[in-house]
Amino acid sequence: MNLEIVPTKDPAATAGERLARAIAAVDARRGACRLAIPGGSAVAVLPYVLKNLPQGTWSRVLLTWVDERCVPLADPASNRGALRRLGLPPPGLELPLWDDTDGDADAALGRFVPAFMRAFAGGLDVALLGLGEDGHVASLFPGHAALEAEGTAVFVADSPKPPPRRMSLTHAVLRATPLAVLAVGGEGKRAALRRVVQRDPALPTSALPHLMIATDIDLEDEADE
Repeated sequence: MNLEIVPTKDPAATAGERLARAIAAVDARRGACRLAIPGGSAVAVLPYVLKNLPQGTWSRVLLTWVDERCVPLADPASNRGALRRLGLPPPGLELPLWDDTDGDADAALGRFVPAFMRAFAGGLDVALLGLGEDGHVASLFPGHAALEAEGTAVFVADSPKPPPRRMSLTHAVLRATPLAVLAVGGEGKRAALRRVVQRDPALPTSALPHLMIATDIDLEDEADE
C-alpha cells in the first residue's frame, strides 16, 4: 500500500482538493472519471471537489456509492439522500447501490451489477472513503464475511452498525481502484487511524494500492514511514 498522509486543519477541504485533481486528471485522459463516494461525514468533501474541478468536469463524472443503507432515499440514514441534501448539481451519470424501486437485495444486485459492468466497466478510477471507529470503510467491517465477498457488490444483512441491512462495493473493487481518498477528523477516530497507518491486515484499507489520508489528527509519531 502506498500511503500518503496530509496533515491539515480542514480534512474535508484538503481531501476535496486532492480528489478534484485526481478526477480532472482522469477526465483529461479519458473524458470521464468513475467515482464512488460514501455517506456520513465524508459527504462534506463533495462541495470542495466541485469548487476545485475545471468547469464542465462534474457533468462528465460517472458516480456511484461505495456503500448504501437499505433505506428509502428520504431517510436521514440514506447515503444517496445525504448527497441530495447538499443541493449539488447532478453528475454525468448516477448509479445507486440501493434504490427505492429495489424490493430486496437480490433485485438491487440484479439491477446494479450489470449497470456497473456496462457503464463503469466493472471498476473505479477514484474512491472517496470515510473511516469508522472500528476501522471499517464502505460497509466492509473487520472480521465480517462481507469482506471476503467476490464480484462487484455484496449485500450485508447484519452490519455491526445500524441500520443492519446494507449494500457495499466489494473489497475486490476497492483493491483494484488506483486511488482512495480518506478524510479523517476528530479524536474519536485516532485509534482507527493509527491502525490504518500501521497497515493492520485486519482492516480493508491495508490492501488498497494508494491511500491518501487528509487528517487533523497528529500522527507524527505514529506513521511508519
